[in-house]
Amino acid sequence: MTNASPASARLIATVDALRTALAESPDVLSFTLGGTIDEETAAAAEADGVPREFLDFCRVLDGASCGPSVQLFGLEEAEEHQFYCEPVVDSPLPLSPEKLYCVGMIQEAPVFLDRVGGGVLGAPEEGPDWVDAERFEQLAPGVAAFFLDRLATPAEYTRLALIDDELLEYDDWLKLLRRAGLAD
Repeated sequence: MTNASPASARLIATVDALRTALAESPDVLSFTLGGTIDEETAAAAEADGVPREFLDFCRVLDGASCGPSVQLFGLEEAEEHQFYCEPVVDSPLPLSPEKLYCVGMIQEAPVFLDRVGGGVLGAPEEGPDWVDAERFEQLAPGVAAFFLDRLATPAEYTRLALIDDELLEYDDWLKLLRRAGLAD
């Protein structure tokens, strides 16, 4: 990737650090980080309507299971969760498969990529009652930024995952972030 943007260079460096830390951490669940998708898979998925931004992310990291309550899907799992984009009766949220693409879950609430604006949207504080939210919150300007600034940043991840202070030292994702040199 000779023409990598600073954001993608930062994403690649962060994922490399996490993969190295994971390889050296037999006490952390190995399925925490997904692999990558190849160009053929990405081209076929794009032809099927998967947003390019999400595919670009999956070329670097095909999903991350950050803990029991926070997950960024890989391509295969994302394809299985697109039903969350369908309109829900009496929900004030603008749900539409033409406008949204489900890319993860936080606290039993789906996280969406806005197909038009590229932002990552969700209502994580609503948890399983997310369909009753008045509106979506923009969680990040894009998928890479969501991963880097929200999931790979310990304070933000801790807030999103609702981790109790007493459990901070036991959370596998936080262990991995610390071992990768991404924590304070």
